[in-house]
Amino acid sequence: MTKLSVNINKIATLRNARGGNVPDLLKVATDIQKFGAEGITIHPRPDERHIRYQDAHDLKSIVYTEYNMEGNPEKTFIDLVLEIKPTQVTLVPDAVDAITSNAGWNTIKHADYLKEVVQEFQRNGIRTSIFVDPVLEMIEGAKKIGTERIELYTEAFAHEYSLGNQRGIQPYMESAILANQIGLGINAGHDLSLDNIQFFKDNIPGLLEVSIGHALISEAIYLGLDNVINMYLQKLK
Repeated sequence: MTKLSVNINKIATLRNARGGNVPDLLKVATDIQKFGAEGITIHPRPDERHIRYQDAHDLKSIVYTEYNMEGNPEKTFIDLVLEIKPTQVTLVPDAVDAITSNAGWNTIKHADYLKEVVQEFQRNGIRTSIFVDPVLEMIEGAKKIGTERIELYTEAFAHEYSLGNQRGIQPYMESAILANQIGLGINAGHDLSLDNIQFFKDNIPGLLEVSIGHALISEAIYLGLDNVINMYLQKLK
């Protein structure tokens, strides 16, 4: 079964829009795990427009499943991760002003930098994952860096699937086959939803984990958080 990690950035966005502590991020994280999710994902950004650095610290004592922290490994983020020591850190090359992640790493061009960061996290007992496009050369590059996992950036698949083009899964299938052959664990995320998650999972051999936030929280507005989490879990079996 593929694990479901729920990205709670959107919960923090809603809280911050009004001020105060409604919705309570820590209670939501607790409930998400109680409803069956196997992990909590956060992506703190330098402007703290959703997840605040203090949230990252506060969640440490709340998350009893897998704690996954995503971010661009600039110094502030590295220091935060080393203080908290989550289960996993996912390295994402997003610009400071990016609304959301929009590309994977060039693991060849940035190999030396990423290798240094990965080794630092691994020395501290933190599993590493590198966010990549479904490009075979980038996956091979990730392996040479020494990361334990990759996270496949799935926006292109989700877009094609929404247009009725199931062939958009092909580069992801090829990427997964290669990753399995060379010993890289496979995570995936971005624009995965109840509509496309089962098709994606069924066609990606060795898919260990998906991280889903925006779609899941949006779906929960209509269907309820407990219900939506269990709908994902059924599709990921």
